[in-house]
Amino acid sequence: QLRRAKLHVEKAIKEKKIFAVQGPYPVIRHLLRARGWVERKLPFNGKQLKQQHGKQKKRQVEKRESGGGEPLHHPQPHSKKNKGEGEDGDKKEDKKQCSEDSDDIHDLMSFLVQDQVPNFLWTIRLNTVDQELLQRIEVVNRYPRLHALCTKEGLCESLQNLSWFDQVDLNTFFPRCYRLGNMEEQEAFIEDFRLTAARSLLKLALEKVEDRPVGTEQPQKSNKVLGARSHVSHPMPSTARPGSPLYPHLVEEALEVCKQHLGVLEHQDIDRETPSPCRTCIAWDRFLQKYYHVAHEGAGLVLSREQRKQCQDLLQRLGEQLPQLGIEGNLNVWILKPSAKSRGRGIVCTTRLEEVLELSRSCTAPSPQVCEWVVQKYVERPLTIFDTKFDIRQWFVVTDWKPLTVWFYRDCYLRFCSQPFSLRHLEPKQFQAYLAGLGRADAWHRVMVPGMKAAILSALRCAQDQVGSRKGSFELFGADFLIGEDCQPWLLEINSCPTMSPSSAVTRRLCANVQRDTLRLVLDRKDDPNCAIGAFELLYKEAAVPTCLHVGLKLMVEGCSLKKP
Repeated sequence: QLRRAKLHVEKAIKEKKIFAVQGPYPVIRHLLRARGWVERKLPFNGKQLKQQHGKQKKRQVEKRESGGGEPLHHPQPHSKKNKGEGEDGDKKEDKKQCSEDSDDIHDLMSFLVQDQVPNFLWTIRLNTVDQELLQRIEVVNRYPRLHALCTKEGLCESLQNLSWFDQVDLNTFFPRCYRLGNMEEQEAFIEDFRLTAARSLLKLALEKVEDRPVGTEQPQKSNKVLGARSHVSHPMPSTARPGSPLYPHLVEEALEVCKQHLGVLEHQDIDRETPSPCRTCIAWDRFLQKYYHVAHEGAGLVLSREQRKQCQDLLQRLGEQLPQLGIEGNLNVWILKPSAKSRGRGIVCTTRLEEVLELSRSCTAPSPQVCEWVVQKYVERPLTIFDTKFDIRQWFVVTDWKPLTVWFYRDCYLRFCSQPFSLRHLEPKQFQAYLAGLGRADAWHRVMVPGMKAAILSALRCAQDQVGSRKGSFELFGADFLIGEDCQPWLLEINSCPTMSPSSAVTRRLCANVQRDTLRLVLDRKDDPNCAIGAFELLYKEAAVPTCLHVGLKLMVEGCSLKKP
């Protein structure tokens, strides 16, 4: 067995097939072994991966040959999360999946390559790997410095620069988002909240039955902590309760605010100095308190037929200027997210401005690290399946940042937030059948997939210059999308190192497939550009920019004058 192990190891070293795996990735380990690779196992205690000194190895070999010494460690995968890069792996990974019964031959081969620098590293975290050794590993599955892409605050900030890269409106694929620690953005959020409340009031007013005063009821408390895939209920309007207050002038105030805002959106204020509609018109504290009573406590409204016509006209014209009007709903729900946490930890939904501002007071300390909270508009009008909200996990791989090279995975899965629907996960094929039943058979290929591709590419281009680029590295990402009632996808976040721990038969197969195809993409394609890469397709490859040598170049521009004929 030792002789066989030595022969296998010698061949693997010659062919540069030594790998290391750190984390819960038994599929990667199994696939690489099947390809003839030999694993250099990581220390049991999870300390940094370092080369062991030759003398120490010699003593270990002597002990092993003499039958003494301690048995070889069976390293266990690490499940800690790098909070700074938006990982979404489960805190407690499936132990059954993570543990493998390595036979003696793999243990022996791993022992024999402990002095070798791995040619391939698949790790859940870069900060546990010795940096000097990391520079010598040819292929690594992680990129450093992903804050601008894989944290909520970083993504919010980087996407604000989209206009420098493409003529695409950020508001067509990313719900409005503000960093609470930034005072300018906090002021912009306050203005957005007020304007959204005014539009929401017009929507509530239109839910009247003829000219009778009506209101809405909201059974859910506004400060309830919700998980990442929980959702706010959407109550139907009900007749105002007996004795509930009526606000005859509230609709008129909302109409005036929306008229002024529409004038700004249509650039009617270009030739004159017009203050923001949120700084004039009405007393906002009083307006918001009355709006809360109508939207959440069943207070009534008084609406004339003329006002009804004005509401309809204004909302139609606002819809032409505001891409997110259709997903806003009428309850003005916002979601507060801690920047670097995942799996819905710490997320709070609220409908009241004062609750957000109270939290923001803890986010204005001098240090930029003190607060990383963002507030984002909640999608109140999502597409549901049998009244159950869902999101889509979409994988993609970046194999180079300079030039940017992105591969899109054609298979994805849907995740449901609650119990009413019996399936926890759904494949796109089943989803397309459901859409066909709604008369939207082509929505998946014509609207959703192109929308997801465009959103992913926009996010990558905005973060490109801030990510740590490293030749030979690659990374598998998981983007989360919510779908609006019009089938338009909305980007929620991008996760580095997405979990590969299956929770159903669907995800068990899909997670195994995407890992297999990722290895094909980053290993096989090096030698054969035409090899099979499974469900991956090239989404984007940036044109290479030639490097200019500025030293010694003649930079003078010469020309001749033009004369009239």
